[in-house]
Formats: sequence, C-alpha cells, structure tokens
Amino acid sequence: MQNIRELHRRAVEAIRPVLTRVRPADLDRPTPCAGWDLRTLLAHMTGQDRGFAAAALADVSAEAFAPADPETWAAGAAVVVAAFAAADPARSVLLPEFGDRRFPLDTVIGFHLLDTLVHGWDVAATLGTPTDYDDELLTAVRQQAERVPGGAARTAPGAAFAPALPTAADGWAGTLALLGRDPNWH
Repeated sequence: MQNIRELHRRAVEAIRPVLTRVRPADLDRPTPCAGWDLRTLLAHMTGQDRGFAAAALADVSAEAFAPADPETWAAGAAVVVAAFAAADPARSVLLPEFGDRRFPLDTVIGFHLLDTLVHGWDVAATLGTPTDYDDELLTAVRQQAERVPGGAARTAPGAAFAPALPTAADGWAGTLALLGRDPNWH
C-alpha cells in the first residue's frame, strides 16, 4: 500500500468534487449522520480537519476540534493535508476526543482518512450523487473500518459510528455497513 500521507491527500481530493456541489439551499437537508443536517455535518468536517491539523503539529485541547464555519471546508482540508505532510513521522499525537490518548502519526492519519471518505459519502448521499473512490482508497478505508472498536463504544451518546449493520456486501457497501451506515440511504 502507498504511504498513508499520500493516500490521505488523495482521499481529500476524492471528496472535493462532491463538496463543491453543495449549495446554500442544500444545507438544511438531512444526512446519514443521525440528527445532523448538511450544515452540521460540514461544520463537523471542517472542525475535524482543523483539529487534526493542529494536533499533528502540537498538543491541543478538544476545543481545536470544535465545529467550524462550513464555508471554510476547502481551507480546512488544505490545512490538514499540509500539516500531515509537515509533521514529524515519529510524533505521538494527542487526541483529546479519544480520552487524551496518544497515537502514532500514521494511525492518526488513518483515522482522518476514514473520517474523510465516510463523511464524503455522507455528503454525496445527501446530495444524491455518487462518490468516486479508487481501489487503493477503498482498500485503505476498509482496513481502517475493520479497526474501529465495536460494542458499547458504538451505542454511547455522541458515538462516531453506529453498530455494524448485518450485510453480505463487499466493497464500499460492506465498509459502510461495518461503520453502521446504510449504503442504500437516501
């Protein structure tokens, strides 16, 4: 598999065509993220981009990950790609959202790659448009999805992912089901 930083950069580029389709009239639409409209999802994505970027370079508090103006998503995406490229590969990254645990930089980049592609699909599903993820990205995101803990972590308030859905699907549909997303959501 290619370098995780390069895969992450490609993931960000893969969702860009979907995000550029968002119009102000779309922002109140419901999304596959339970209880979130598109405005809330984009604010979350932008805040996560900025938070992961900051955390890759220095220890930060949970406030660094706060939702941000959804209109600044492109700048946030550029910032996180640049931060991951500039970060020390040996850095142990503090993630306040994970109970102030530290993770190797490559693991953190994998977390964000997963978040990027899944939320890119969430936006695409909201707009009724397809995603275009290449096979290497699909393999990388599947590997990340298989590492997401199950059990009570999936049912707790504010859980990042719902319990896995039963499915016999392979490919992207199977990855979405592993993360509690209905691949047929619309």
